[in-house]
Amino acid sequence: MGQVSALIQVMTDAARKAGRRLARDFNEIENLQVSKKGPADFVSKADFKAEEIIFDELSRARPGYGFLMEERGAVEGSDKTHRWIVDPLDGTLNFLHAQPHFAVSIALEREGELIAGVIYNPASDELFHAEKGRGAYMNDRRLRVSSRRHLEECVIATGTPYFGKKGHAQFLKELHKIMPFAAGIRRYGAASLDLAWTAAGRFDGFWERTLQPWDIAAGIVLVREAGGYAGSITGTGDVMETGDIVAGNEAMMNELRKRLADAA
Repeated sequence: MGQVSALIQVMTDAARKAGRRLARDFNEIENLQVSKKGPADFVSKADFKAEEIIFDELSRARPGYGFLMEERGAVEGSDKTHRWIVDPLDGTLNFLHAQPHFAVSIALEREGELIAGVIYNPASDELFHAEKGRGAYMNDRRLRVSSRRHLEECVIATGTPYFGKKGHAQFLKELHKIMPFAAGIRRYGAASLDLAWTAAGRFDGFWERTLQPWDIAAGIVLVREAGGYAGSITGTGDVMETGDIVAGNEAMMNELRKRLADAA
């Protein structure tokens, strides 16, 4: 992975350790005990174990930092200026259906600003990492967002609300405004990887609504450090609070915002 800061090393070590556990469970998916947490929202023993590993590793490496975690929720630390934002298993439904598109996502927030992010897919052994002012990388390779500026040349990623979930009708209107004019639309079911792939130029842009901070925090750092933009769909408000996000190069983000506004 080349030269990385002590902070990124701590984060990648935690992500890889949790990822090794997920990889073992993924290979024995038929034996995994699963409980249903809500409609289209499943949580497994693997999810909890990965979160426990990350919590223990990061607490040991940076005592006192707070946490915001998908399963555990908010954990206040003695250091009020730093907070880890963690999704131990993004793409749980993919994982439970033996589809190798899932990730560990870890971000660090300092005084309310996102400064570092790591996203790791154990199935592909692709580790994306970025730190403010230091660029974005996938393993050893420097990342840059796509330079395509015309929607008809672009592949755009999104997330689809399941039927009956709030926002489903709005999503269909938005899809109608974008899909006929794009080269392709992709829905892979892991927002963290959608953002990582946008940072890598595999996707030209991404939008989704009602995401949680742990879904997007690390990916926002990656996109920005890869020379792209990631912000709220409307261009106003804190994307970490609204969960409504659009990302890509400047031209593509503006194009997507315009078309999404037309669907309102």
